[in-house]
Amino acid sequence: MAGCSHDCANCAEKCSKESLLAPQNQASNVKHVIGVVSGKGGVGKSLVTSMLAVTMQRRGYKTAILDADITGPSIPKAFGLKSGSVQGSDIGMFPVMTKTGIEVMSLNLLVDDETKPVVWRGPVIAGTVKQFWTDVVWNEVDYMFVDMPPGTGDVPLTVFQSLPLDGIVIVTSPQELVSMIVEKAVNMASLMDIDVLGLVENYSYIVCPDCGKVIRPYGESHIDKLAEGYGTSVLAQLPIDPELASLCDKGVIELFEGEYMERAADYIENALN
Repeated sequence: MAGCSHDCANCAEKCSKESLLAPQNQASNVKHVIGVVSGKGGVGKSLVTSMLAVTMQRRGYKTAILDADITGPSIPKAFGLKSGSVQGSDIGMFPVMTKTGIEVMSLNLLVDDETKPVVWRGPVIAGTVKQFWTDVVWNEVDYMFVDMPPGTGDVPLTVFQSLPLDGIVIVTSPQELVSMIVEKAVNMASLMDIDVLGLVENYSYIVCPDCGKVIRPYGESHIDKLAEGYGTSVLAQLPIDPELASLCDKGVIELFEGEYMERAADYIENALN
């Protein structure tokens, strides 16, 4: 409505949040949708999205990634997917499958040259993200993870209003500045009546390869206090791990080892099932 404040939780108007939801493709069946957000760029949001999808896939669930970061899509690179590989039919576009069967849709899978910049205005970008939901034939998907661009602009607003989000995961880092910006993402979720499933802290520490000492290059973490203040949970604390970076660069993130996201997966399973 005209003059909408987007504060769905405290709104007396009759236009319910459900009335703004876009229908999924008639051939799709997506059970749960989880947004992965951050208040700023560069905190590892796409890495967390990829690792969540891989972890849940390993648990026997069918997972998918909707790459909503239109101007900076990095999901295809992490999974070794090639540009121009999307196909379609009269019923819609088909997501590209990763090696382990994760369904992915990203703008970089549609263009013929992944290095070409996307010089579009906000409404066009937001409309494209919405089409990734309505025009893509997602199959039997248990968990879809939406990799969002940073900030609180057009695309996050479109996703919050148009997709049936079960909740969001907020990615942060130990820096005090980032903690302040995280609050913006939390407050936006509150305004839109979206549940915050929990926080994931990236760049938390480094483990010395020689002596095993834990080093915290950004200082001591305040993630527990931050989560307590927001009434949410800490889902994971990720180290600076050169092996993870190398796997993403090689397009084989599905080979990552370790239990980095197990607690997050446990929480998501318990919260949404």
